[in-house]
Amino acid sequence: MSINFPLFLSLFTITAIRGGRLLLPLYALKLNADPFTVGLIAATFSALPMMLSVSAGQASDRLGTRWPLLFGIAGSTLGILVPFVWGTMPALFIAAVMNGFAFTFYNVSLQNAIGLLSTPDTRVKNYASFSLTNAIGQFIAPLAVGFSIDHLGHAQACLVVAALAIMPIAMLVFAGQGLPRSNSKARKGGGGMRQQLTDPSVRRVLGISSLMVTGIELFIFYMPIYGHQLGFSALVIGMILACYAAAAFITRLILPWLMRTYSLKQVLVCAFLVSAGGFIVMPLLANPVLLGVTAFIFGLGAGCGQPITMSMSFSNASEGRSGEAMGMRMAVNHGTRVAIPVVFGSIGSAFGMYPVFWITALMLASGISLARSDKLTHTTKDKGS
Repeated sequence: MSINFPLFLSLFTITAIRGGRLLLPLYALKLNADPFTVGLIAATFSALPMMLSVSAGQASDRLGTRWPLLFGIAGSTLGILVPFVWGTMPALFIAAVMNGFAFTFYNVSLQNAIGLLSTPDTRVKNYASFSLTNAIGQFIAPLAVGFSIDHLGHAQACLVVAALAIMPIAMLVFAGQGLPRSNSKARKGGGGMRQQLTDPSVRRVLGISSLMVTGIELFIFYMPIYGHQLGFSALVIGMILACYAAAAFITRLILPWLMRTYSLKQVLVCAFLVSAGGFIVMPLLANPVLLGVTAFIFGLGAGCGQPITMSMSFSNASEGRSGEAMGMRMAVNHGTRVAIPVVFGSIGSAFGMYPVFWITALMLASGISLARSDKLTHTTKDKGS
């Protein structure tokens, strides 16, 4: 099967899922929910993937990728229809639970499918293409949801989001037979997650992925707060964040060339250095243009993280357990998304913004030692075809 099939599948699906994640909090605000309740709905999306990603990865190894993908997309679609039928607060929580649960199976299985359909030489390129496809979907989703809410209302917007999933469901039902099937070695058992964690390379990949996610999450979380303290308007803050997003997009476009020209170690070391440097400089600047330039530079480094760590997670997995490895990566990343804002929010409240930026810079700099390991690889294990 061509790699274009899962990429096309991803474009429609991520648009629908991201649209649902934006729609539910907005629907809650329409129902006069307080900020704490809205926060609980948002937290549900990351809490369930944190707990279920490894199990979803094991299902992808044992059942193949087609059926977990279909389950994930259909489950998310049914979830977003609940508030359409019952426009109440409990319905929003039910939808969030279903969305988070289903998204776990979809995302892990799709990442595993891309790895299995790739060769060692094309794996980073294909994961970079996957990241670009997700970025396009995440750009379309808020526009579609915002337009739908303004012109149709919140309940009818649920139908619009659900309609976006019709195409990927049809693709999987009628043309999904060529997706990677179950792995006999995974069905035989033999160690599972505990065995994978005994591999130093796997632990290093998880550490690198967690550090990259920490840097990105804290940038997205604290840059608006810092900009607000400096008196910037919402538009200016949005433009600074857009500078980061533009740089991350560019990085993923040129990442295949970077990986052909430089070694994995060189790219990762440079990514951590650039990202850490951005966090050191940011709190020293008060000019929005300079902060936009710094955000762009930070994005050039941080944008490497997702596609490279996906490729590394797949390539360093035990034979027949690539889905489980992708699930472990996702579980660690979502755990970071749940815990880091709380921990660093407490630091920021107690000591101000400077320690937050500089502690994050130290954490990112510590990733250099992980990146310099000779045990890391993204090409040596060929599980694809």
